Amino acid sequence: MVSTELMNILPQLASGAPHTHALGFSLVGVEGDVVTLKCPYREELVGDPDTGVLAGGVVTTLLDHVCGMAVWAALDRFTSIATLDLRIDYMRPAKPGLDLKARARCYKLTRSVAFVRAWAYDEDPDDPVAAAQAAFVLDSDGGRKPGANLKRGKAKA
Repeated sequence: MVSTELMNILPQLASGAPHTHALGFSLVGVEGDVVTLKCPYREELVGDPDTGVLAGGVVTTLLDHVCGMAVWAALDRFTSIATLDLRIDYMRPAKPGLDLKARARCYKLTRSVAFVRAWAYDEDPDDPVAAAQAAFVLDSDGGRKPGANLKRGKAKA
């Protein structure tokens, strides 16, 4: 069960990053340990104008993001995470004109890695567009502050 504190920020985490905001992602809900996101169908997200099918990158981005959100739900807290591995099996094109949804569940947490499965679909979750398997590193900042990876010293002219 996800705490009220995390539930209060999950909608912002769903669409707060510049790319997720641009794509129009929104939180559909959290049921137990399953997180569901939505990406609304829009013409500018179409990969093939002849068919009206969404670009594969939109599907990939939605699956990656919902997987990350499932990790936060499983941890019941926000922390820095990073995608270590993401495998996607595309099963069929998304139907033109329909919103794309994705569900994810973190099925295993270790001290440093989370393992997640997800499915993207348009109408029926039992007829997925794509399925994903992912691994995320937990606390990926290692306690470092933002910008710690930048070299300090004299600026070059």
